[in-house]
Amino acid sequence: RRQATEYSTSSSDEEFESKPSLTHKAKRAIRKRRKLEKEMKQLIKQEELKRLHKAQAVQRQLEELEERQRALEIFGVKLERELRGEADSGTKDENQMLHEWFELVMEKNKLMRYESELLIIAQELELEDHQSRLEQKLREKMAIDGKSKGNM
Repeated sequence: RRQATEYSTSSSDEEFESKPSLTHKAKRAIRKRRKLEKEMKQLIKQEELKRLHKAQAVQRQLEELEERQRALEIFGVKLERELRGEADSGTKDENQMLHEWFELVMEKNKLMRYESELLIIAQELELEDHQSRLEQKLREKMAIDGKSKGNM
């Protein structure tokens, strides 16, 4: 009897001692999870800021590009009038004006290609932002589902 009593006492003591360590481990796990969640949120915000800065830079470049295209268009109209003889060409000969016109066309094509590249970059940024929002929603739903499963 005495051995059985001692055994049961020691057994219950071990259980009592292990429970606080379990709660300590659980608290530590919760803290670790919260820390990881906080770090994840910070990374997400940093990525959003990077995309925002990149989008702003692309927008500025598109605006500058538009101004350059307008200036080329104005110059092109003037040059075409000179080629047709509608405006005074001054001392320029026809070969020089044709050369300038072809350079203008090449520059305009170059700007159009650059604009296409910028628009593709802007679209990529929009898609990355959309993907990030979807991933965030998925994480939130998974966290809710995890909590509801834990409560069962």
